[in-house]
Amino acid sequence: MKLDIAILGASGYGGGELLRWLSTHPKMNSLRGTARTLAGEPFWKAHPNLRGVIDGDFEEDIDWKAFAKVEQPVVFAALSHGALAEKLPELEAAWKSAGIADRLQLIDLSGDFRLQDPAIFAKAYKKTHPCPELLPRFVYGLPEWNRAKIPGARRIANPGCFATALQLGVLPLHGLKLGFIAASGATGSSGSGASPSEGTHHPLRAQDFRAYKILGHQHLPEVHMAMDAVGVEGTFAFVPQSAPMVRGIFATLMFPLPEHIDAKALHARTEDTFRNCPFVRLVEESPKVTAVTGSNFADISVAAKGGSGVVMVAIDNLCKGMASQAVQNMNLALGLPETEGLKVAGRFPA
Repeated sequence: MKLDIAILGASGYGGGELLRWLSTHPKMNSLRGTARTLAGEPFWKAHPNLRGVIDGDFEEDIDWKAFAKVEQPVVFAALSHGALAEKLPELEAAWKSAGIADRLQLIDLSGDFRLQDPAIFAKAYKKTHPCPELLPRFVYGLPEWNRAKIPGARRIANPGCFATALQLGVLPLHGLKLGFIAASGATGSSGSGASPSEGTHHPLRAQDFRAYKILGHQHLPEVHMAMDAVGVEGTFAFVPQSAPMVRGIFATLMFPLPEHIDAKALHARTEDTFRNCPFVRLVEESPKVTAVTGSNFADISVAAKGGSGVVMVAIDNLCKGMASQAVQNMNLALGLPETEGLKVAGRFPA
């Protein structure tokens, strides 16, 4: 199988990471990307690391009739939150007209189609969903939890970066009645996107550490989905924090443990949970963000003492929290080896 891939919104950080990962994918036949403000410019204009690595120019739009002639069409949407939901009815009509709607693989990196309930979406994102009738068509793409539903799926909603880290921390707690989980998560500035803001402007962030969206982050409903699915009972309180780094997420989950769960049992649960997950690594010491930076790996460790338990997770927010996880979902959906083009070590030191 040869893959012909189009990235919608290829000029942002997510688009750049997709270009980087997909350029070396063994099954890749052709790779293109849209960016209306940069149409006609080479990819390296937005992503200087790709100079001399990927030949190609940004396009204003994709000719779907021409795209229909390829063996396996794949579309990654790396648009800003809300943009794909506004465009998708029109895109679906164009794909149907071109005769590729049923065989085209779409993976959305935004939050537009992660939540199946329009009311929950409206509460999380503070707006009404523009095409709620399309929500049921999407499969939630966290392989470590929803693996059984991803193969064969033609529309996939890639998880949020914090949601990925927090859900990985929740999964080993399956079936436990905990009462309360307190979670914190420190993230790098790239999680806010390529457009500068107060949260990403270097002089305001480089020497600072602060919380934001306290107890109200939009990724919380995704965490609740996983908790419900694996039977974790308890209130989940989350405080995200801006850390003085560019990439990475370090999440810590703390909770009271039932009497029958000690450190050894918690470790055994975690080991069993991720036994068949090639991109989860259990570490004895604290996870290190630098060990996963630039990779699709998630490093996880657990600890328990005095009736309290801790799960710690480190991922790269732009990779396992975004672009490389989207490629992992593509592999699973199309029946390719899950690790195809992804088993790459992180940078150390980052």
